[in-house]
Amino acid sequence: MPTALRFTAILALLLAGAALRPADAQEPPYFVTYSHAMEEPDNLEINYKGTNGSPPNGNPFTGSTVEFEYGARAWWTTEVYLSGQSTVNDSTIFTGFRWENRFRVLPREHWINPVLYIEYEDDNFADRSLLEITGNASVADYAIPNAVARKEIEREMEYKLILSSNVKGFNLSENFISEKDFSAEPWEFGYALGASRPFKLKASDRRCLLCPENFAGGLELYGGLGTENGFGLHATSQYVGPTAQWNIPRGPTILFSPNFGLNDNSLGVLWRFSASYEIQQLTSYFRKNHQ
Repeated sequence: MPTALRFTAILALLLAGAALRPADAQEPPYFVTYSHAMEEPDNLEINYKGTNGSPPNGNPFTGSTVEFEYGARAWWTTEVYLSGQSTVNDSTIFTGFRWENRFRVLPREHWINPVLYIEYEDDNFADRSLLEITGNASVADYAIPNAVARKEIEREMEYKLILSSNVKGFNLSENFISEKDFSAEPWEFGYALGASRPFKLKASDRRCLLCPENFAGGLELYGGLGTENGFGLHATSQYVGPTAQWNIPRGPTILFSPNFGLNDNSLGVLWRFSASYEIQQLTSYFRKNHQ
């Protein structure tokens, strides 16, 4: 449930900050788009993501997701998501889980860096995390009461081709998304594009809270591309929004973004917030304490 998810995320971040040494954030400031940045081997990132929206003729909602991202290998990052949502004048419910794996194809940095993504999803139609947009998602979907939407269970596989480049301090990332339910539903497609840059590339000689190198900004554009029965932008949801990131030294990374709907099938504004904390060398820490 969102309240429990928020409590779990905050508690985990506090425990991590009290016990372990943090690492500097490496990922560009995106909510939906993936770059080729991978979690360092044996590092664990704990992340809370919140999404607030208000559909026309519906009740405002908050979608909450807690993520546990682990660097299994230099070329392999695995992640578990737990999601829930709370809708005003309705209810607060747990909506499901996801298991994601990302595989970097080329070991060294190249002009374009491809990453393959595969994810198993087990959630229900009441999910409000909006971690991606696929198919013919409509703003009307978010006005369905939780008691009705939660009865529709969605078990599906999601695949992404991630292409990412670092050019003169900028990160440019492109994602193509395909999704297939285990039922007879058709394939659904979507996309996400992101561009970002730190405010300053070279770090200062001293550690400070508000140094320009601790901040980054970006822009995301994402939406659905229909299904195999009707590929394209017709009757899809589309969003664009700036992002702002603050990497607090020896603390969490804070990310914020207002996303604006670009057509009548989209919500007017989505308010997104994220707080993450990266723990270095997790198994080494527990091995040392055990000895």
